[in-house]
Amino acid sequence: MRKKLKWIGIAFIVLVLAAQLYQPERSNPTVDESKTIYASLSVPPEIKAILERSCTDCHSHGTTWPWYSTIAPISWLTARDVKNGRSSMNLSTWRTYKKTRQANKLDQIFTEISEDKMPLKPYRLMHPSAALSKDEIDRICRWAEKERDRLTEPDSTGGK
Repeated sequence: MRKKLKWIGIAFIVLVLAAQLYQPERSNPTVDESKTIYASLSVPPEIKAILERSCTDCHSHGTTWPWYSTIAPISWLTARDVKNGRSSMNLSTWRTYKKTRQANKLDQIFTEISEDKMPLKPYRLMHPSAALSKDEIDRICRWAEKERDRLTEPDSTGGK
């Protein structure tokens, strides 16, 4: 039995070491500041601070890749979460979205933050500072509603 456990342990170590050979992409594409959410919407400094602290690691090209993002299998999960976050909503490419999509994303921000779906709970476990207080949730939601309403209001200039 002892010999069997020894071989299981050796096999486990070999498997963990072999897993390190596959490293997912952990890139941060160049950011064109003119296409960011900050260049597209009115984002007060306190809202920008909240977005940068709680959202940009997964929802922008400004990801801070932590040390554990180089260790498999955690690296695979981290890279997957960032890829999914960027494809769902990317604050770095916000201006490339049509106004209707921007309005929908603002609704999504409101809903997911107010329902405690974002930031993701596993992310908050590793990054406690990303957790949002009730006051921050309220501020983000008010801001998102205001910006959504501004985007969806009819053009009063007659289209000129």
